[in-house]
Amino acid sequence: MSQEPFKKFINQKNNAAIKEKHKQEKKSEKKQRAVAIEKRFEEKRLLRARAFSGSNPPVSEQAAHKERRQKYPQVKKDTSVESPKSPAKDNDTSLMPLNKYLAHCGVTSRRDAVNLIIKGKVSVNKTIITQPAFKVGGKDEVFFNGKKLFVTKNLVYILLNKPKDYITTTDDPQQRKTVLQLTKNATDQRIYPVGRLDRNTSGVLLLTNDGSLTQELTHPSFNVKKVYEIKLDKPLTKADFEKILKGIRLEDGEIFADALAFSDANDKSIIGIELHSGRNRIVRRIFEHLGYVVKSLDRVMYANLTKKNLERGKWRYLNEKEIRLLKYMNKQKNIRGAGFSKSKIEGKEFQ
Repeated sequence: MSQEPFKKFINQKNNAAIKEKHKQEKKSEKKQRAVAIEKRFEEKRLLRARAFSGSNPPVSEQAAHKERRQKYPQVKKDTSVESPKSPAKDNDTSLMPLNKYLAHCGVTSRRDAVNLIIKGKVSVNKTIITQPAFKVGGKDEVFFNGKKLFVTKNLVYILLNKPKDYITTTDDPQQRKTVLQLTKNATDQRIYPVGRLDRNTSGVLLLTNDGSLTQELTHPSFNVKKVYEIKLDKPLTKADFEKILKGIRLEDGEIFADALAFSDANDKSIIGIELHSGRNRIVRRIFEHLGYVVKSLDRVMYANLTKKNLERGKWRYLNEKEIRLLKYMNKQKNIRGAGFSKSKIEGKEFQ
């Protein structure tokens, strides 16, 4: 695979219709919420005006509250199935779901913590709990594999340029090489990979003990951008190029490329592709479905993080600016998951 930086994609094509549809849907939902909120505030203002107006009989705050409750009745929770009560106090504001607690302790991500809890590997106050939503507080004693857990206060963020033949897991029964072996001297905190890269896939990988950030970056709704460079066994044809952009139906549903281009105009077997999907082995499956063999696959960008100036197998700490952008980019709507513009890709170096 060529290691030369490709500063822009050639023959770049975006799914404009799909992007515009998503944009209009979000705009419509936002408008409906704004109207509902404004209507609610207007009704509250009218109630206050009635309470203090001289022309109408005074309405007490209690009466106004009763009227609001009648107008907007609360939906009662289904209590037919009782769940075990947490030993922590009901008025403890620090309560959190057990799977979230494990993530904050640096054990693993919230999603992976669900499986650990269901399998009965976690106990609270010497009682095995199998419900991920079970609430725990600061006074509860939580154990995992016989070891007491404590909420992590020292958050660590590490960027690794993953080489081939390493797996992205915290523990492997087959004793294969893991990415944690490459970062064992980075910190004494328990960190874990954010997302997955296949054993034979190289490139950008983020490791951290920040459970909240991991949840945001791995949840499909956040549409985190990923850019890959692929080396195929033969040149990609124009017909297959168009098929990938229009959408390919795989066994688990249809998949679209947000952008697709040749990184070298003279070598049509090296392709750059941008996706926001987090489906398992999705890039390899796209090209294998069309009859190609993926000789090498390298992730050159993940959530706007690149491996520029970072050699294969090496790692570095994220700087404060990178951490801040990771935590707030979704709130600022910087990641849309619906393609990228030429201005965003120009000037980026892919090693």
